[in-house]
Amino acid sequence: MPGNDKRRGAVRKSGTKKGMVVGSGGQRRKALEGKKPTPKAENRFNHPAKRKADARKQAQQQRDKRRKESDNAGELVAGRNPVLECVRAGVPTTALYAAEGIDTDERVTEAVRLAADQGISVVEVPRGELDRMTSGALHQGLALRVPPYEYSEPEDLLTAARNSGLPPLLVAVDGVTDPRNLGAVVRSAAAFGAHGVLLPQRRSAGMTAVAWRSSAGTAARIPLAKATNLNRTLKNLKSEGLMVVGLDADSDVTSDELELATDPLVVVVGSEGRGLARLTRENCDQTVSIPMSSGVESLNASVAAGVVLAEVARRRRLS
Repeated sequence: MPGNDKRRGAVRKSGTKKGMVVGSGGQRRKALEGKKPTPKAENRFNHPAKRKADARKQAQQQRDKRRKESDNAGELVAGRNPVLECVRAGVPTTALYAAEGIDTDERVTEAVRLAADQGISVVEVPRGELDRMTSGALHQGLALRVPPYEYSEPEDLLTAARNSGLPPLLVAVDGVTDPRNLGAVVRSAAAFGAHGVLLPQRRSAGMTAVAWRSSAGTAARIPLAKATNLNRTLKNLKSEGLMVVGLDADSDVTSDELELATDPLVVVVGSEGRGLARLTRENCDQTVSIPMSSGVESLNASVAAGVVLAEVARRRRLS
């Protein structure tokens, strides 16, 4: 009808607005979707199976932690004879390990008895665990844990020597790489009244279980120190009034003529093969040789050290 703006399908009441359409918000569609797989019992919160799995995991972590600490706690001596020798010598140790079901003999019996007398823990472990601990070495069901050796500072050796009231006597080892030789040098140093043994930081044997055994336990009675630079340390000792004497098979002065024996002294022992290094020889105030029968090869480094130290001790007793 003309003039009438009302049209079919477009009728709207005056003053009303179109409101929001109320819907399901997608809930019906989500309800039709498939659900995720049911978690395993050990993954469900507070489920008994989960608590049990967590307990197993925590126990394994503790075992791994103890194993790592044990592996970093020093060195293992493996084998019945080596273990017994170390225990007899009084080598410091933290634990004696015996394989479960070990066939005992007199060595095992004595090692366990001595360990108990010395307050060493005797731990029984599965044979497979002992195999792992010793890296597959022939342990014969017995192993000994030797803790890392605690070295002194070079300055501490001189302080201890001066506090003794006697003329200082130190032994320096120049490149001895065989731990058995090092242990023997330490044994001689302790036997003949030295106040300490000085080692270079590099290219030298350390106080390992083998060295401990060779020293027959005397390493527990004489301090050892490591020098970052052996020649610099020798120079420092010379500035403190000590004389430095090196063992050299080519020297014209023999140990019988060692007049410096009663002075504050450092006796330097060279390596097994090449003897004294060039710089070390240059830092010596004197070099000495050992009088020997003709046709005989030079002595082992540790034997030579023992001979010269015995002469030093003899002269000091007579002075």
